[in-house]
Amino acid sequence: MRFVSIALLSVATANAFTAFVPNSRTAFKSLSSLNMVSQDELKKQVGYKAVDDYVKSGMVVGLGTGSTAYFAVERVGQKLKSGELKDILAIPTSIRTKEQAESLGIPLVTLDTHSKLDVAIDGADEVDPDLNLVKGGGGALLREKMVEIMADKFIVIVDESKLTDGLGPGFPVPVEITPFCHEHTMRQVAALPSCEGCRPVLRMGSSSTNKPDGDEIAVTDNGNYIVDLHFDKPIKDPRKMAADLKNVCGVVDHGLFCDMTTAVIIAGSEGITVKQP
Repeated sequence: MRFVSIALLSVATANAFTAFVPNSRTAFKSLSSLNMVSQDELKKQVGYKAVDDYVKSGMVVGLGTGSTAYFAVERVGQKLKSGELKDILAIPTSIRTKEQAESLGIPLVTLDTHSKLDVAIDGADEVDPDLNLVKGGGGALLREKMVEIMADKFIVIVDESKLTDGLGPGFPVPVEITPFCHEHTMRQVAALPSCEGCRPVLRMGSSSTNKPDGDEIAVTDNGNYIVDLHFDKPIKDPRKMAADLKNVCGVVDHGLFCDMTTAVIIAGSEGITVKQP
């Protein structure tokens, strides 16, 4: 009887030890899941805060595109449904944002009927110390810029991993170009002195990611192509580069958003902070 008790105790102890000290593979998976949840939670925090702080009843609101902007759109829908917000009109910056907004019952308009916006909220792929941005990783850069440049306030929502000392090396700069003679346009872009050191890569597969995921050339919502400019060193003068790119015949627009930001809401390990120019 004493042997059975000791054996049972040993089994219980072993089980308890196993429960509290998982093998390395299990531990790695648990930590990875925790990190993924934490990243989504950060995006949710800044998305919700932007809407809570800057969107009021009766406003015309620009709705951004991407995994962080998704939560801002979600929050607008929640507050309309609860009655906290009323008489909101929204302008989406992509087809997928339009579909999300429609599913939440958010009334939509376009720039054709409402050229003036009270506020626009969107994420960014990189943010430099002057609050200049790289945007367009999700392929919606043209519509984003058309909408956000018309807003009285442009609120950028990011987690701290998007902050950088210089634009370029951390995330390729997307440039939307016409399909006609696109290889010629790529060469013209690469030859710009302000783009020195860039490596132009035509986006393939889905336009919503700069990671190749198909054999066909990616096509934007506007029927154009995207060239991603890869840099090994920080861009010396983002404003100069932005102006030069716009002057290339065949370039529709680019992902440098300079001197547009009203505030950046940043989620990080120390909580939420807000930066302004």
